[in-house]
Amino acid sequence: MTPPPPDRPTPAAGCRIGPETLAAYLDHLDAADRSGAVALARGLLADGFSVADVLVDLVAVAQREVGRRWLTGSWSVAQEHAATHVSEQVVDALGATVGPPRRGHVVMACVEGEWHALAARIVTEVVRAAGWRVTFLGASVPARHLVSYLHQTGPDAVLLSCVQPNRLVRAARMVEASRAAGVPVLAGGPGFGPDGRWATAIGAAGWGASARDAVALLERPLSAAHTGSPPPPPPPDDAYVAVLHRRRELVGLALAAVDPPQESAEEVAAGIAHLVDALIAAVRVDDDRLLRDFVGWQEEALTSRGGRALLDEVLGTLERALTEHPRVVARLRAAREAAPDGRSG
Repeated sequence: MTPPPPDRPTPAAGCRIGPETLAAYLDHLDAADRSGAVALARGLLADGFSVADVLVDLVAVAQREVGRRWLTGSWSVAQEHAATHVSEQVVDALGATVGPPRRGHVVMACVEGEWHALAARIVTEVVRAAGWRVTFLGASVPARHLVSYLHQTGPDAVLLSCVQPNRLVRAARMVEASRAAGVPVLAGGPGFGPDGRWATAIGAAGWGASARDAVALLERPLSAAHTGSPPPPPPPDDAYVAVLHRRRELVGLALAAVDPPQESAEEVAAGIAHLVDALIAAVRVDDDRLLRDFVGWQEEALTSRGGRALLDEVLGTLERALTEHPRVVARLRAAREAAPDGRSG
C-alpha cells in the first residue's frame, strides 16, 4: 500500500523564508535534485538572505521534515539518504561563500555513535560565517580522539552535537574529557533534552537549540563560561553503573525474548541497544522523561512498521532482568505505561 502524500511543513515562527520556498526545496530533495537545490539556496543569498538564514530556516527545517517522512514510512531509507546528501551539498556550496576567519578557533564534533552529521555541519558553516575558525571533526568522534586533538590544538571551545538522547552517556564522557583538557563545551541538539536540560547535568557550559544560538554562546567570555559551570552532579545511586555494565547482557536477553525473523534481526537488535542506552542515560541524569520520550519515539517508528507488540515485550524483559534495582524498574514501567496501548504486567 502506498503511503499518503506527506504534509507540507510550516516554517519556524519568525522565519522570513516562506512556505512556498520550503516546499520547493523539499521537492528538490524528493527528486534528489542537487543542482536545483543549490540554485535555490544561492538565489536566496543573492536576494539578501544570510548564510544563517538559508541554513537554519530552510535546510535545517527541511531536514526535520525528511526525518519525519522516514519515521512514518512515507520515505524509504534510500530516499532519506539521497535527500540528506543533497542538503550536504547545499551546505558545502554555501560554505564556499564564507570569507576567512577573523576570530578564535572552535572545534565541532558529533557524539560518539552519532552518525547524523548534517546538523553539525550546518552549525559549522553558520559559526564560520560569524567569523570563527572552525575545525569539523565529523560524525561519531570517540572521546579519546577528541581529547588528543584538544591537547594538540588548544581551541577556545568545543561545540558538541547530539541528536538522540540515548547517546547522552557518551556525550558525558566527551564533556568530561574536554573539561579535563581545560576546554569548555557548548552543547547543541535535541539529544540534550527539551531546552537543553540535560546539557548542564553532564557538565556542559551551555546549550543552544540552533546554529544561531551557538554563535550567541560564543559571544560570551568563554573562560567565564567554563569556570562558572560546576561539575556535573553524580548519578543518584549505584544502579547507573550496574545497568551500564550489564548493557550487552540486557540487549541479548531482550533480543532472545522477541526472537525476530532473521531478515530483521540486525535492525531489531540495534533498536533494542538504543533503548537500553536511553534507559542508562535516564538513570545517569535522573530524569524519567528521557526514557518516556524515547519510548514514545520508538513506538511511533515500530508502529509504522507493524511491530507494536515488540516494544512492549522488550520493556517487560528489561523489567524482569533488573528487579534488584526498584527505581530502574519503576522508570521502565512508567515508560511502558505511557506508550500508546501500553500494558503492564
